[in-house]
Amino acid sequence: MWTEEHRATYRREGGGFPSNLTDAEWQRLEPLIPPATPGGRPRKTDMRAAMNAILYLLRTGCPWRYLPKDGFPPRSTVYNIFRKFQREGVWDAIWTELHMALRERLGREASPTAAIIDSQSLKSAGKRGGKDDEVGYDAGKKVKGRKIHALVDTLGLPIRVVVHSAGIQDRDGAAQVLDKIRGSFPWLELVWADNGYNAHQVNAAVAKVPALRLEIVKRTDDMKGFVVLPRRWVVERTFSWFGRNRRLAKDWENLADTLKAFVTLAAIQLAVRRLAR
Repeated sequence: MWTEEHRATYRREGGGFPSNLTDAEWQRLEPLIPPATPGGRPRKTDMRAAMNAILYLLRTGCPWRYLPKDGFPPRSTVYNIFRKFQREGVWDAIWTELHMALRERLGREASPTAAIIDSQSLKSAGKRGGKDDEVGYDAGKKVKGRKIHALVDTLGLPIRVVVHSAGIQDRDGAAQVLDKIRGSFPWLELVWADNGYNAHQVNAAVAKVPALRLEIVKRTDDMKGFVVLPRRWVVERTFSWFGRNRRLAKDWENLADTLKAFVTLAAIQLAVRRLAR
């Protein structure tokens, strides 16, 4: 229930855009931003303003050329920072740190033991560039575009996200999600999934991960319409969190890696806001 107490918790004081980082959020995020490369010119860009610009793009879905000039660095500077951090794995490293911190804040172990897997198909906008095999047709959802294939913990926080063609079925895409997962999450024991993962391809992928087992959560024949199913609703909620950002309501990107970076940024924004409360 939305109360005045909740309004005070979520109220964002000060000027600027609603997507801008508050002082508390920037204090939590700033130590995770890598310093300037040693030996070069000193960094002149205000990194807080650059992050605000990137989060503005994520939240509003506007094209890079439409980035407002007031309060943000030049769009070319923002774009170069976004790409540099993407190439060097900075976004993933920041999310890994925040994921562990948020789990510990909520009284959980830093590394999860159980997870839920599912995918979401996004319609691709007409665009240039990209690889032909990155975009495909999902016959089940009747969508031409890409899939966000996510493995999330029981809190709904992403463990691994893979972006691939919507033409790749879930049972085949699961192998990409589970590939070498033990190296990042050594105590992962159980993965819940829907009936679309009840296939030998998924069983083969799970068999490659020692001590990992798959549990299918099925709908019964007497279920009519929308029904909240145990465990499966968690990953659906995660996709709804992503969908709050207009950049992720549709696939606007030329490259699948760019879409994945914005998904990671959505998770970073979620974690920073929760940790700063």
